[in-house]
Amino acid sequence: MAATRAYLLPASVSERDLSLFPFFNLTSYQRVSPPFKLSFPFHHTNKRIFLRTSAVCAEVTQRKPNVSKVESSETDAISVLNERIRRDYGKREASRTTMDSEEAEKYIQLVKEQQQRGMQKLKGDREGKGEGFGYKVDPYTLHSGDYVVHKKVGIGRFVGIKYDVPRDSTEPIEYVFIEYADGMAKLPVKQAARMLYRYNLPNETKKPRTLSKLSDTSAWERRRIKGKIAIQKMVVDLMELYLHRLKQRRPPYPKCSAMNEFTAEFAYEPTPDQQQAFIDVEKDLTERETPMDRLICGDVGFGKTEVALRAIFCVVSAGKQAMVLAPTIVLAKQHFDVISERFSKYPNIKVGLLSRFQTKSEKEEHLSMIKDGHLDIVVGTHALLGSRVVYNNLGLLVVDEEQRFGVKQKEKIASFKTSVDVLTLSATPIPRTLYLALTGFRDASLISTPPPERVPIKTHLSAYSKAKVLSAIKFELDRGGKVFYVLPRIKGLEEVKEFLSLSFSNVEIAIAHGKQYSKQLEETMEKFAQGDIKILICTNIVESGLDIQNANTIIIQDVHQFGLAQLYQLRGRVGRADKEAYAHLFYPDKSLLSDQTLERLSALEECRDLGQGFQLAERDMGIRGFGNIFGEQQTGDIGNVEEHRLVSVPYHSVQLDINISPHLPSEYINHLDNPMEIINEAEKAAEEGVWSLMQFTENLRRQYGKEPCSMEILLKKLYVRRMAADLGITKIYASGKMVGMETNMNKKVFKLMTESMASDVHRNSLVFEDNQVKAELLLELPREQLLNWIFQCLAELHASLPALVKY
Repeated sequence: MAATRAYLLPASVSERDLSLFPFFNLTSYQRVSPPFKLSFPFHHTNKRIFLRTSAVCAEVTQRKPNVSKVESSETDAISVLNERIRRDYGKREASRTTMDSEEAEKYIQLVKEQQQRGMQKLKGDREGKGEGFGYKVDPYTLHSGDYVVHKKVGIGRFVGIKYDVPRDSTEPIEYVFIEYADGMAKLPVKQAARMLYRYNLPNETKKPRTLSKLSDTSAWERRRIKGKIAIQKMVVDLMELYLHRLKQRRPPYPKCSAMNEFTAEFAYEPTPDQQQAFIDVEKDLTERETPMDRLICGDVGFGKTEVALRAIFCVVSAGKQAMVLAPTIVLAKQHFDVISERFSKYPNIKVGLLSRFQTKSEKEEHLSMIKDGHLDIVVGTHALLGSRVVYNNLGLLVVDEEQRFGVKQKEKIASFKTSVDVLTLSATPIPRTLYLALTGFRDASLISTPPPERVPIKTHLSAYSKAKVLSAIKFELDRGGKVFYVLPRIKGLEEVKEFLSLSFSNVEIAIAHGKQYSKQLEETMEKFAQGDIKILICTNIVESGLDIQNANTIIIQDVHQFGLAQLYQLRGRVGRADKEAYAHLFYPDKSLLSDQTLERLSALEECRDLGQGFQLAERDMGIRGFGNIFGEQQTGDIGNVEEHRLVSVPYHSVQLDINISPHLPSEYINHLDNPMEIINEAEKAAEEGVWSLMQFTENLRRQYGKEPCSMEILLKKLYVRRMAADLGITKIYASGKMVGMETNMNKKVFKLMTESMASDVHRNSLVFEDNQVKAELLLELPREQLLNWIFQCLAELHASLPALVKY
């Protein structure tokens, strides 16, 4: 008779634990206590201990984990879910800490108060003019060819306003005519004023890919919902980041006596706005325990850099490191020169520049010094955000013109905000940045008073003319100045140089752009700054921060291809001295410009006074509608976000009343090292969270290959209970063709969840009533198929969690 195998159970395993896994036969197990001590590190070589019932004593064998396991390439339901969990939760799980509802409520209240102040500021100017702050468009302000959004239909092209007679009347009324992909629609003007929005994108030069169809509004509805949920996710993510930043604690920086000496070295008398910015930042650093996240908004040359220098001195004096991040290598080099000169009297404070201008050995030396804490202030471009840059004790991040960085860099910058103090400098913040500052997600200081010696820049906007270009350059050269000549692309720079060389043969002319070799670009900028080069033909690499004395004329060709903030920044490259400066903006042909481009250029002409970068950004925000294209206000109001609030429940409180008890095949049990410990690990991972469960499942498959169907069912039951707990569902049951889920979620949360579901099958089967999510299936499913249906349904609902407040 073959011997029966019986596994030893640790004494800590309870009868309840075993009842969760009915596929184990209790008669096959015996309890053990010391001297048998079982330890099961999941990813190491494990001991396998078993008893034969016919033997008197225990036989202990040791073997290595099975290395001939089969790696499954099959994309099963669990793999698909794990991939989504990794994508949605990876970054936030690594950087976020938990926060209970009471604590979150306190912080949300702080955001609400700040938001009320910010929104009042945002509305202030318009209320004085009798204007409401909104996104709808007055039909009479539209021009033929403008793109508009109808809330129900989608994107169309405005044709005009004409009189027509309604069917039920003899009196003609005004109608707005809108062209769509499959025909023309007309709306009474009064109705159009309620339903139409101006079409806007963050990149305002782009047109819609296609017009919407009158005959198929469902495509627009799907796009509208997708956009609404994406915006909701963004705002929730920002709010969570803000709340966790408020939760972080660091000791306030000491007020050191050396600061008085450092500030006394500032060669100018601070303007009132600049003085207030100094006070704001000092309070953030020395009186608050939460990390700073402040935006300093001020025109070029208005003293933002001095605010940053004082913050750097405060942090570095306390033994911390400071990082200064610039969008271009040219600007990074200028920051390095300014900081080095300002800190030259402090030999103990080391300043370094990390850039592509350096040799490989210089870079390696700097990386080592940063890691060891031998560099106190580090200046550079996005290279500073790379994985190879390891900081010894980072305390402050200064970001110059954050909007110039790409998405990946912005994500990395955002990750710093929960742990270090962050100071952002900008002359014209993009609408989204401005909106965040005004509505409570960021603190902001505005420097709008120009230094006494600054003179407003004269701005001329006109069609391109060679004669006008030559005249403007000749005027500047005759008075001993230098000229910027800016084009939107590298292509064309050489052509302009050839043209100018014919008229100014005795003048040194050079080209600068970001694709040049490092040393060549550095030498060109140095010669231009010193006056050896008189005309610099360049791309918008000179957009940010360059301080070139005696450069008082800038010519910008093909002006329609630049954004409003870019043009404002470029114009700020001149006029740094007491000499009157000129900005000549040229477009090829006015008939080629869109109405929105004309409106943008008109705004630039109107904002010709000094210190109007902030007002220009507000104007840009009005023109572009915060990048909104869905005909709805972006969900930036905390009150609205709070309505989509979900409270999770403890994992062990979730009841799954689906009678399915799979039995693991003996071959798989024999294949596993310490099967009971693995089962316990699975339950523990599910209790910890969906991220832990995902990691457990992937480790299990990596070590033992794809599990059999019965083990997959067990894992799905764990996933179902875990996802249900996250969704606030306390009980899942089936009765005939009906599936019910008892939950604490509200109707608005349910609506947002179902709107975000990809599957029409699941979405159309779900209803919300009596605090339950219910589904009426077409037929009563076998238990295994029923579990699969519930798993897929919960996985889709769970995907909407990033758009919900989870406190």
